[in-house]
Amino acid sequence: MGYRLKIYDAYRPQKAVAHFVRWAQDEDDVRMKDYFYPELEKGVLFPQNYIAEYSGHSRGSTVDLTLFDMKIEKEVDMGGTFDYFGRLSHPDYTDITKEQYDNRMLLRQVMMDHGFKPYNEEWWHFTLEDEPYPDTYFTFPVNSDALN
Repeated sequence: MGYRLKIYDAYRPQKAVAHFVRWAQDEDDVRMKDYFYPELEKGVLFPQNYIAEYSGHSRGSTVDLTLFDMKIEKEVDMGGTFDYFGRLSHPDYTDITKEQYDNRMLLRQVMMDHGFKPYNEEWWHFTLEDEPYPDTYFTFPVNSDALN
């Protein structure tokens, strides 16, 4: 089809998720509000399912990705940025162009056709249907020190 997949996020140690949870609970830390959640108050990020205490990323079964067009050598326009917390990120959001919506639906369909289930709050987020470790949250580090 002329695309590749660009992966934003894959495995994430559970201890990194715990750090993210602490950040989300600190309602005074709003340094990234303008970029990641300008339409929301930080206190709704948990209730609206943008952040959770446990993540499929820590099970090694979840990936955040987009389509990359090989002809123009750019990411496909999805009508919103990765990791934006708000309605704009929902796959079924329709206040974007037809092309942007169609791009979201193409990514969604291709991932579903290959054994991944979509997440209703984020157009880029998919989890394996048949996870090998559905109840395990790994926390092994991923850095150069872990290779020694």
